[in-house]
Amino acid sequence: MTQAPDRAPTSRIPGMRELSPDDRRSAIAAQAALSNADSLALAGRDLLPMTVADGMIENVIGKFELPLGVATNFVVNGKDYLVPMAVEEPSVVAAASYMTRIARDNGGFHASADRPLMRAQIQVLGVKDVHGARHRILEQAPQLIAKANSRDKVLIDLGGGCQRIEVQVFPDTPAGPMVVAHLVVDVRDAMGANTVNTMAEMLAPDIERLTGGKVRLRILSNLADLRLARARVELHPDSLSTDTLNGADVASGVVEACALAIVDPYRAATHNKGIMNGIDPVVIATGNDWRAIEAGAHAYAARDGRYTALTRWELSGTGTLVGTIELPMALGLVGGATKTHPAAQAALKLMQVDSAAELAQVTAAVGLAQNMAALRALATEGIQRGHMALHARNIAIMAGASGAEIDRVAKAIVAAGDISVDRARAEMTQDGG
Repeated sequence: MTQAPDRAPTSRIPGMRELSPDDRRSAIAAQAALSNADSLALAGRDLLPMTVADGMIENVIGKFELPLGVATNFVVNGKDYLVPMAVEEPSVVAAASYMTRIARDNGGFHASADRPLMRAQIQVLGVKDVHGARHRILEQAPQLIAKANSRDKVLIDLGGGCQRIEVQVFPDTPAGPMVVAHLVVDVRDAMGANTVNTMAEMLAPDIERLTGGKVRLRILSNLADLRLARARVELHPDSLSTDTLNGADVASGVVEACALAIVDPYRAATHNKGIMNGIDPVVIATGNDWRAIEAGAHAYAARDGRYTALTRWELSGTGTLVGTIELPMALGLVGGATKTHPAAQAALKLMQVDSAAELAQVTAAVGLAQNMAALRALATEGIQRGHMALHARNIAIMAGASGAEIDRVAKAIVAAGDISVDRARAEMTQDGG
């Protein structure tokens, strides 16, 4: 069993890159006071029994792995976090860790999150008086809410449950007039899909009786616009300076780069993809539904009828660079793979989050950090220089390098400014000769 640290855990681990994978894992396990079992789970050494995998999804034939890294230096609301990230793309973990080192020196990230409210939709067709039907549903809302809450005493005791009912009317659709009832449910520390879907199924007969129509869909919405997470960072220009640019110019470049994403959906798509480069790996590592998070984020980005950036970067009156992000973040600590997959459980222990809302805040901060890294690179040397340097290890592996040879070849092709498989093979041949 790993012993608890004799001081407050920190996400600042100098020299992390120079350590071996085992030594990195030992370092983060010591900081987070993880057990040996949790440490081994993060190592991914055949930790998921085939019997468990076979019960998680259908037609199982094996298991598929992604590299699991840890982003360091995160401080959110004054608390240090080590952030697990499961991702195959080079530069993601490095960029997040580097940007959070800058943010750390500027007070870290500040974040907040809404209550964990999710929506279930009940679609009704064949209604003659759609507006009258809406009123009849709302008149019976207290009784419907009580029925929805009648079968989940645990959720109610935790302070959750169905909070209210909303009704939308669509007089003219391709399927005819339509009434859609929304159940707004506080799902506490769950993602909430199973809870809200069960409530929708339960109330469907009552909704049919009240409307005189036929219920079709009964399912949650992944546009969790009542469950938003926000993060903010404020950076002094001096902390953004490079060897060739002063910080004020870099800050202005970040604002200008963001401006294009705000007005142009072609840039916004790439801008937001970069944000999700940070968010998705955390969601995957913690066993949450990254597809739901992606769907909610992009739908929210188009909520005003035009697809736009999920972040905003501005210069304050004192010249500091202020970055903000707001997006739906329906994450859970209970249910699904978060309680089934050993690595997901260990990842949550590593993060030391106490609630789904806290996990959402940290994940939003990761997205903001990733966006900051991309915009800073675009405003300085360009995105490819740093990315390709980190990609050099992959190129070396593709060329056939192994073991210690990977780093040697990667450094050689970076120094030569030719990060290609042909150059990597040439380096290997030269060494062999």
